[in-house]
Amino acid sequence: MQYPEPSRDCAFCPRLHDFIQVWRGNEPSWHNAPVPAFLPTDPQNSATAVCTTTLPAFTERARLLIIGLAPGLRGANRTGRPFTGDYAGDLLYSTLKDYGFAQGNFEARPDDTLTLNNCAIVNAVRCVPPENKPTGAEINTCRQFLTPFITGLPNLQAIVTLGTIAHQSTIRALGQPVSKHKFGHGAQTDIGQLRIFSSYHCSRYNTNTGVLTEAMFRNVFSNVRDYLNDNPQK
Repeated sequence: MQYPEPSRDCAFCPRLHDFIQVWRGNEPSWHNAPVPAFLPTDPQNSATAVCTTTLPAFTERARLLIIGLAPGLRGANRTGRPFTGDYAGDLLYSTLKDYGFAQGNFEARPDDTLTLNNCAIVNAVRCVPPENKPTGAEINTCRQFLTPFITGLPNLQAIVTLGTIAHQSTIRALGQPVSKHKFGHGAQTDIGQLRIFSSYHCSRYNTNTGVLTEAMFRNVFSNVRDYLNDNPQK
């Protein structure tokens, strides 16, 4: 299964490209490039799968896709793995483990023992944006990578969108109007054979301000697990 991936020096979004160039100078040991998707692990191999331009056969069995906004400057932009290196990953990966979508130890680095079970994670915008705020044009541009990634998972049944921007970009990537599939924490909507679950983003800001509690976040994934259990693959 072929799908496009941004090159390490992707320049489709000049502002993001220039921002990354600055941080390559500041922190040359960091990833500082578009962050690839985090893919399920080959059940015959305990090593973490890496993202390539060809989806491995075991990846095609992914039933759940989590879509975030963009890499954090000192999180995924530093480590090269979505939600790895900042607080959002602590909450996300502990929740995934509790509901059977991940296993191993999350130690906030890409070479830890954390692996995904029939679950993949990707950001709507692959490059880190200044102040964690991509522009509308940048979100739209990066959709050329998001759309084929979603459609390249033939056994996908559920998507969790983290935050309004990720949700809206996902709806548009699926060719649907946002007005018919509005964002709301805990909301669910169907597009074709996919069930879309939306959640507030698991950022430290949202949890510190009480916008999102751990119980609220866990409830979303409890609903996802129930949905997948009630709709086994044929």
